[in-house]
Amino acid sequence: MWKFFRWLAVASIVVAVVAPIIPQIIWSFAHRWLFPALLPTEWSLQPWQYILSPSSRVGEGFVNSLAIALVVSLLAIVVGIPTSRALALHQFRGKEAVEWLLMVPIIVPGIVSTMGIHQVFIRLQLTDTFLGVCLVHLIPCIPYMVLVMSSVFANYGTDLEDTARTLGASPFQVFRHVTLPGIFPGLLVATLFTFLISWSQYVTTLLIGGGTIITLPIVLFPFIAGTSSSNAAAISLVFVAPAILMLILTSRQLGRESAVMGGFGRL
Repeated sequence: MWKFFRWLAVASIVVAVVAPIIPQIIWSFAHRWLFPALLPTEWSLQPWQYILSPSSRVGEGFVNSLAIALVVSLLAIVVGIPTSRALALHQFRGKEAVEWLLMVPIIVPGIVSTMGIHQVFIRLQLTDTFLGVCLVHLIPCIPYMVLVMSSVFANYGTDLEDTARTLGASPFQVFRHVTLPGIFPGLLVATLFTFLISWSQYVTTLLIGGGTIITLPIVLFPFIAGTSSSNAAAISLVFVAPAILMLILTSRQLGRESAVMGGFGRL
């Protein structure tokens, strides 16, 4: 009975994820699709030919989005791990204030905070630069990294770390061989969140990048507001593909981790 409900839950999630993509796939090959026809009356490869053409700038946007998301994820890990560890395992004066400050980027609308940041970045000459876009993406990403990792460290014991230090392990060896394996599943989930948040940023990229840094959302949004539904559908599939791929890879990795931990538990 429980197995049935589990498979039902999995099937429901798959349908919820895949169902909205099916119309986009059909639209990306449609040349003419008028109501009330269930399928396009004319088919075409023109949207995909357009995507592959240099004038579409889809390739440039994809590379830039991927590079920015990877850099932001790495920076979020560097900042988020020590921050979340301190918040979860230590008590200090001003801890509640720090926790509230970390929530501000989630509470305050992005366009409001980005307008203020834009003024600062102009003075620092960070506008229209790759670094500036990465830094502004960090602002909404770090809270999610810290939230997830704080819950991981809240259930994390430091006894193994203390034992490793007693046996002469250096801080780097302790982190690599003890801490990182212990927090890796949670870190994987937090990194997925930060990657997807950075990948989907539009307003922050537009204001700080100033049209110089082209990402996939910058390429996609004009088509959503325009008349070419086929081109918009094709670009949206390119936009969503890395997110689905990362979700699948993360799920598989977490499945392996659960299997390994289950094996150790039986031993």
